[in-house]
Amino acid sequence: MDKRLFLLDAYALIFRAHYAFINHPMTNAKGLNTSPIFGFTRALLEIIKKEKPTHLAVAFDVGRVTFRTELYPAYKANRDETPEDIRLASPIIKDILRAMNIPILEAEGYEADDIIGTIAHRAEAHGYTTYMVTPDKDYGQLVTEKIFMYKPKKSGNDIEILGQKEICENYGITTPTQLIDILALWGDASDNIPGVPGIGEKTASKLVGEWGSVENILANTDKLKGKQKENIEASREQLALAKKLATIALDVPVDFDEEKLTVDEPNRDKLLELLTELEFGSIINEMGLRSAEVTVPSKASQPSTGQMSLFGEAEIVEMTTTKSHRTIKDVDHSYRIAQDSNEIENLIETLKANGEFTFDTETTGLNPIEDRIVGLSFAIREHEAWYVPVPKKRLNEIMNLFKPLFEDKNISKIGQNIKFDLLVLKANGIELKGKLFDTMVAHYLIEPELRHNMTYLSETYLNYSPVEIEELIGAKGKAQGNMEHVEIEKIAEYAAEDADITLQLRQKLEPILKEQGLVDLFENIEMPLIPVLADMEFTGVKIDDIALKEYAGLLTKDLIHLDDEIKQMAGVPHLNIMSPKQLGEVLFDKLKISDNIKKTKTKQYSTSEETLQQLRDKHPIVDKILEYRGVKKLLSTYVEALPALISKVDGKIHTSYNQTITATGRLSSNNPNLQNIPIRDERGKEIRKAFIASDENHVLLSADYSQIELRLMAHFSQDPTMVEAFVNNADIHTATAAKVYHIADNEVTREQRGRAKTANFGIIYGISAFGLSQRLNIPRSEAKELIDGYFETYPKVKEYMENVVAKGREHGYVTTIFGRKRFLRNITSNNAIMRGLDERNAINAPLQGSAADIIKIAMISIAEEIKKRGLKSKMTLQVHDELVFDVLKPELDEVKQLVIENMENAAKLAVPLIAEAGTGTNWLNAH
Repeated sequence: MDKRLFLLDAYALIFRAHYAFINHPMTNAKGLNTSPIFGFTRALLEIIKKEKPTHLAVAFDVGRVTFRTELYPAYKANRDETPEDIRLASPIIKDILRAMNIPILEAEGYEADDIIGTIAHRAEAHGYTTYMVTPDKDYGQLVTEKIFMYKPKKSGNDIEILGQKEICENYGITTPTQLIDILALWGDASDNIPGVPGIGEKTASKLVGEWGSVENILANTDKLKGKQKENIEASREQLALAKKLATIALDVPVDFDEEKLTVDEPNRDKLLELLTELEFGSIINEMGLRSAEVTVPSKASQPSTGQMSLFGEAEIVEMTTTKSHRTIKDVDHSYRIAQDSNEIENLIETLKANGEFTFDTETTGLNPIEDRIVGLSFAIREHEAWYVPVPKKRLNEIMNLFKPLFEDKNISKIGQNIKFDLLVLKANGIELKGKLFDTMVAHYLIEPELRHNMTYLSETYLNYSPVEIEELIGAKGKAQGNMEHVEIEKIAEYAAEDADITLQLRQKLEPILKEQGLVDLFENIEMPLIPVLADMEFTGVKIDDIALKEYAGLLTKDLIHLDDEIKQMAGVPHLNIMSPKQLGEVLFDKLKISDNIKKTKTKQYSTSEETLQQLRDKHPIVDKILEYRGVKKLLSTYVEALPALISKVDGKIHTSYNQTITATGRLSSNNPNLQNIPIRDERGKEIRKAFIASDENHVLLSADYSQIELRLMAHFSQDPTMVEAFVNNADIHTATAAKVYHIADNEVTREQRGRAKTANFGIIYGISAFGLSQRLNIPRSEAKELIDGYFETYPKVKEYMENVVAKGREHGYVTTIFGRKRFLRNITSNNAIMRGLDERNAINAPLQGSAADIIKIAMISIAEEIKKRGLKSKMTLQVHDELVFDVLKPELDEVKQLVIENMENAAKLAVPLIAEAGTGTNWLNAH
């Protein structure tokens, strides 16, 4: 029998999983960060499924005190404390391993690599082929003919299996054990093992390749030269210690028990219980843990390969026929179809009598304005719902029957992403009125950083997996069908279930809104905003596509010219500027603009935007490359893309606004993404010029807040100097520069004002001296002086920043003026990077979030006032702190006045809110 033993380095894989999800962590309903658990479990299952090990174990470190710390107390002393999320995850991962009957290997005084090294070498003597699952390079020293390194996938790359050949070729050595000598010379910053000064990986590999070992190098230092000889001779004692520290022990007191290491069946009930609590539905599905039909054989009856049966043929059946949660097949329900006029009228009376109802629309696609409605579903009680088919030939008849119900202000409407349904109705001549409750937005307020789609909410709050639309119309792609061609009975189950689930979610989420003090924010800002956004999307904005096509030609000429310039500077006529590999070789091998440049995971030079920005002063070619990329992005993202978004129905672009994307409360948009349209450079301004008034009788009005976040900082901090500047309508950047540089306002230079402006916006978001120095291109010492001077000028700002971070640490979240929460789950972390990020979020969120809330309030009040006065002008765009209106020329003065008044009175602060407005035939001129 081919005996295949896989040994996993637990913490190496757990840390890797944790940081892979660091920007988008997974959490369950209890708020536990499940990312490290999910990532580790997924990696484990993938190995079991793909590699089919006969034997398996997972090794853990135990504490920080090991034989190495006794030899060298500073060993690993520079490491941050283990993040709390990993400390919480580790015992749960061990529970999962126990439930899967996978041995956990630990030994006091030793690390996981020592345990794995010991077991691997004992297994080799018993005829095993062993794979050490870890990304840690140190394991290379253990590789033999029967022991391999198994490096997991990373950043889209496949797994790497490294044997003797690969290790020796990578380091230029004759045997893998020589890696110990390389590590001793090189040192290891992560483990705090000191290397020889001036010797890195390449030099260490070269020396060991030439001399064979540290001992032989030390015996032949007379043959070395210069500083290298001096440094090695001065490091004799240190090298001996470093080699001991770098050597993985092979004599750890752990038992090599073949029986215990044999892959066994899991404890299905215990595993299901753990994974359900963690909300790992996909893993439960994959393992078929809900299926009562599939039996798992005992170890005695397992095939000779030792393959886990849950990844055998039964897995295919389980993955397609089982769910981790209840489904429509498990729950008693009454979903009815209402088709004829009498059935529809009876349904309408029932819904009307109830005073509120949940509803959902089914359409032929995802464009609510252009796609056709094919059905409506309704619910007023759990597990009961109706579906009303809307055939094309009866469209007007059926929509006219429902119009009074939808437009009844006294009846509340409940939906999931109800803005979509509102737009569908609007496209069919119906204005949805009455109090709204959107379950997606409700959950966004409760957990702004999690997912808010129906499947996630249903599985999380109802332990129920709804029917996926792909089951009706096929997988996404060109071959996917649409709802118009699905049998009515199938649509009815799917659509009625949506209404039913949404009703149940409302019942779960509404009490949580009350518990968390979010009802006012939900009812007075987010819900009234939905019809405002829908109206803006429905109205759309006109685009000058002819001007864009002409501009595309100009940009293409610019690209050709820049391409020629860059190739001439590079001295490479056939250079592909969009090839990072070719570009890196030109910049760093040929032109040698820097000798200290990072390489990517694929061993290529980094030519990222961030890297090139830092090298702008090294060679004029860098500016040209950045300019080339900027032009190409402008061309593809906007100039060529915008005309393709123009609706065939009305010749306008209808962007879609998202309320539930950003954690701060700001709106985002897509198709197109208005927030990213460049406004500072001349080329970018041409994009705004293409947004034009709807016709010659209209003009665009642009109104935006003046320095709203700085005004909010004055309000929150109550700093007297900052408050005074705003109350007196002084130029805040000039005032800041004058105070910091101790000069009069009229002596402030343009450069000083620019630096003060950068400081004003950067410092309130926690920018460091290093960050400010890079942004202003000044020495770090000068940046530090600027920051120190800023806080001397505005001492209450610093006090506020410290206080808000302290409150965030105490409560686990911060709030805006209107009660919007930003959770700070890592603000007490011992990991400096994670803690620093949440400390900056604590400062940033009340400012950005309050600004977002204020402009939403302004939008609601402006829309109400326009409607109340019967004006024909329309609000069409919202970007950050700016609103754009398509205004009928005779209404211009009135609209301008009401817009400014409502924006400036959206909130009462300690300083005035100022809105500024301009007009023009296009967006650029208006702004």
